[in-house]
Formats: sequence, C-alpha cells, structure tokens
Amino acid sequence: MVTVQDQLTPVIRTTLTADIYRKLVGQIIRGVWRPGERIPAERQLGQQLGVGRASLREALKALEIMGMIETRLGDGTYVCKRSEFLSRPLLWAITSSSDTDVHELVEARRLIETEMAGLAAERATAEDMKLIGTHLDNMERSRESVGEFLQSDIEFHMAVGQAAHNSILLNALLLIRNLLQDWISSSLQTEGVAEKALEHHKAIFLAIAKKNGAAARAAMQRHLEDMAAIFVEAQKRRREANASAAADIPA
Repeated sequence: MVTVQDQLTPVIRTTLTADIYRKLVGQIIRGVWRPGERIPAERQLGQQLGVGRASLREALKALEIMGMIETRLGDGTYVCKRSEFLSRPLLWAITSSSDTDVHELVEARRLIETEMAGLAAERATAEDMKLIGTHLDNMERSRESVGEFLQSDIEFHMAVGQAAHNSILLNALLLIRNLLQDWISSSLQTEGVAEKALEHHKAIFLAIAKKNGAAARAAMQRHLEDMAAIFVEAQKRRREANASAAADIPA
C-alpha cells in the first residue's frame, strides 16, 4: 500500500531538474514504483510535483540514460529491472569506445567471477547445484539456437554467482549483466565458440560439485581468458565494420 510518505510532493525550485530527478529516483529505490511497472504519465507527474513538462522531461531523460526507466512507444514509461541500473551507459561505453575499455571489462569479469566460482565451490547448496545444472543442461540442448544458448549461458553465470552467497559480489555481477550479454552474444558469432564454452562450463560445474575451490577458480579463469580473446577480436571487427560503413556515407 502506498503511504502518505510515498506520495510525491512539490519540489523547491532550486536546481529544479536535479530535484525532480532525486524525487523520481526515490520512488524507484524505495519500491513505490516496482520493476516492470508503468509509472504515471507526464501530465500526472507534473501535477504531483508542481513542475512544468520541460524540466520533468529532462529528469526523465536522465533516468532513462541511467537505465532506470525505459519508454515504450505508444505504451508509456516503465521501471527497468535493477540489474539494468547503470548497465546501459556502461554498455554504450564498452561497445562504442576504445580497446582500453574492453580490456577493463575483461579484467572486471576475471576479478569478480573467478572468485565467485571459488566461493560457490565452498558454499553451494544442493538447490544451487540443481539450478546451475539445469542451465548447463539447457546449454547442451540449445547448441543449435544462438538465442537460447546465449540465455542459458548467462543464467549459468548468474547461478554460479548466486551460489557464492556474497551479496556484494552478486550485485557487482548484476551491474554488468547487460555487458555480459553483449560479450557472450559477440563471441557466439565465431564458429566453434558454443562448443568450447559448453566444455568450459562443464569443467566449472564439476569443480564446484566436487567442492574444489582452487579447481573452480582455475576453470573459470581459463574460460574467461579464452572467451576474452574471442570477445576482444569480435569488438575489433565491429569497430572496423562501423568505421568502414561511416566512410562509405557521402559527405
């Protein structure tokens, strides 16, 4: 139930757009507007806040850039899943910028996921192992479908992250989930990668099942390093293709 404290109230007209932005973020963070829920229309928001549409639209645009909301043409504006918060600008940065940014993503995944694999080997419950195994089986069955394989691959990594039972590391992994999807999607365009990734995932699963933390960390690190080389090359080809397409556009 929405309480009186949850109701939007007029803002003081100082740095108006920033004040509107903070009010709207508060609605999302406190769960008044939940993931997947449509937020009130601009007119209603403007009336509740006592502000004009120009300032309100600037604040809404900032929320959209941060990945907190998304506008669906003809349907309204919706709250995104928390895993998408901040990941959208990170995704834009990684896919459109330099090799340095790509290598930083590779480094981040190695630091986060290698340790999580080791912790999962030490802490995974029977339910955790069942979930990881389910996603591994789905990968095996969907090798001929890139979309299904991609989703199962991502869910495998998220399940390993959950099995580590460290909420801070899991939040870090959730933050880069969209980047993870772009990484895997780009890599799967290379022939033979799905089969190699599947074998890597089997090794990770077996090490975690045997509760061998060192082996789980080694298996995850090997997987990430091999996939990173493929991903970096895929990103290089993408930028070269974009540059070539831009050069072909008449001045």
